[in-house]
Amino acid sequence: MKLNIVPARTGLVWVKLGITTFFRQPLAFAGLFFMFMALMSVATLVPFVGSALALTLLPAATLGLMAATLEASKGKFPMPTILISAFRAGRERMRAMLTLGAFYAVGFLAIMGISTLFDGGKFARLYLLGGKITQELVSAPDFQTAMWVSTALYLPLSMLFWHAPALVHWHGVSPMKSLFFSIVACVRNVGAFTVYGLAWLGVFIAAALVVMLVAGVVGSADFAAAAMVPLMLLLASMFFTSMYFTVRDCFVTDETETPGNL
Repeated sequence: MKLNIVPARTGLVWVKLGITTFFRQPLAFAGLFFMFMALMSVATLVPFVGSALALTLLPAATLGLMAATLEASKGKFPMPTILISAFRAGRERMRAMLTLGAFYAVGFLAIMGISTLFDGGKFARLYLLGGKITQELVSAPDFQTAMWVSTALYLPLSMLFWHAPALVHWHGVSPMKSLFFSIVACVRNVGAFTVYGLAWLGVFIAAALVVMLVAGVVGSADFAAAAMVPLMLLLASMFFTSMYFTVRDCFVTDETETPGNL
């Protein structure tokens, strides 16, 4: 396995592949994504450690969605059990994935901890525990500072873990090495990932504008409220579908080391 440098325009290809692959099996991907969301939600309900548990399981669940994309790209129907692929690859791989998840949980909670220095924990409590979102809360300068600081700190964390689950599961890379390889791949392919991120942002904004336009034409604000959430969730499912292609194209593997053989 070695790093592959791709041109910036590949970011658009990743977005296109994510959308077209989703529509090969729309019911399967939509169902898997809602199961993914439900799994995270149920994990947060565990007393005292719910948020940390959900964060720990996130890399494994994300790997499951990547595995589903691989199946669909081969013309196969991804079954619900594919979401737990990380826990069916043997004890060693499962332990490595849980270790990776623990690293992610520690990193994310550390970011939330840093954010409390700016607003006394309002943003962290809302993000981790939920609560009522009010205009007064989100417009408060200290809350906005905490939000933007958290966003800035999350970017390098996401780069560390972007490729890591796939590297651990499909290529047997150790958790620490997978983090190093992941951030190097993101940095070396920063042009493609920038285009990828901007393209997805454009897709989400365009979809929201279409909903608002249709709501204006029919003269119903309720339509916008009813349509926006499911539409955003479907687009999020397409986004997760596209993640597999970013990993596939950033690394060149030997024929005996391909995901389908591991």
